[in-house]
Amino acid sequence: MTEVKSNKIIKKLFLFAGFFGLMAASAFAQFQQNPIVSPELHENGSVTFRIMAPAADSVKISGNWMQGWGSAVHLSKNDDGLWETTFEDLTPDYYNYTFNVNGVRTIDPSNPWVIRDVRNVFSAFILPGEESEFVQLSEGENGTVHEVWYPSPTLDMEQRRMRVYLPPNYNESDESYPVLYLLHGGGGDENAWTELGLANRIMDNLIHSGEAEPMIVVMTNGNPNQESTWHVAPGHDPVHESDSQNPMATERFEDSLVADVIPFIESNYRAKTEKENRAVTGLSMGGWQTQKLSLKHPDVFDYFGVMSMGIIRESQFAMNAQTHLELTNQKIDALKESGYKLYWIACGTDDFLFDSVNYMREVLDGHDFDYVYRETGGGHTWDRWRLYLSEFAPMIFQ
Repeated sequence: MTEVKSNKIIKKLFLFAGFFGLMAASAFAQFQQNPIVSPELHENGSVTFRIMAPAADSVKISGNWMQGWGSAVHLSKNDDGLWETTFEDLTPDYYNYTFNVNGVRTIDPSNPWVIRDVRNVFSAFILPGEESEFVQLSEGENGTVHEVWYPSPTLDMEQRRMRVYLPPNYNESDESYPVLYLLHGGGGDENAWTELGLANRIMDNLIHSGEAEPMIVVMTNGNPNQESTWHVAPGHDPVHESDSQNPMATERFEDSLVADVIPFIESNYRAKTEKENRAVTGLSMGGWQTQKLSLKHPDVFDYFGVMSMGIIRESQFAMNAQTHLELTNQKIDALKESGYKLYWIACGTDDFLFDSVNYMREVLDGHDFDYVYRETGGGHTWDRWRLYLSEFAPMIFQ
């Protein structure tokens, strides 16, 4: 190819690039002049959702405020191909949702807030109001959340990941802090309590208001067959053992928390030691693990919080009901004698595990065991667990 011919080709390429660049800039400018706002939060508390899909024949939205599994609402389409719908009378809270466009599930392209629950992603928003104040960003200095890799010889793993919340002003002070170990539920991982539970925001607001003592919060991966959540930094591949037991059916995680996690935290952070400075609480699977920790390690913690989990009457989820009941009956007196300061149980009346909580209370009452019970409406859902954390945290380390 001659140099002259080559130069002509290069000039044409520059012309094409310039043309398409101009077109893209023009389209972007039009979009900027008329951006799609979704979700749009109105002053009267209603919320409007929109998505541009001119070629679509059907668009639906599914949100966690809707009743019934798989519930969805159809959007209406205007002449420009913009689909929208408005919801009235939503209670102020933290919500997530997805669109379904011609049968394809998708997040909201106009909403940058994206969260993950297990392997599904959702768009998210907070509807402001009195009921959602405890999950809003606090006005004062915020705490920080760190992703930490630590060794776990108990689980035969060189590296596992957890998230650690450090309270406001941790880096500016030299004081030490008590520690709350916050456990997720089945299907979750070390990200669940910050992405879905907004635990860091809840703690910031409680600390700034003076309702809770400043504390470190440790959020681990409660699945003993995993190093971390399934999407991780290069070089740290999670372990997946599809034929492994349900994490609730073993006590490997509980042993690793005591033998690996607590020593790591107390060696690497300004954490107060001794049982009066440690608390543990968890939801669902984490509530089961909290029970096991209270029975097997009563000398480690002074505060226990069991959310949405009790003593099951029949074996399920690969858990042996009789074995757990026997363990409770054998170990409960040692827990009573340990001098614990708080044993807190919380559950919603619509929770599918509500009966197990009632049975747990029967068993504990039979041993004259002292506990605090919190009953709410609602089911096995994150709005309940955020509420429970906001109520449990002010009770500890006082």
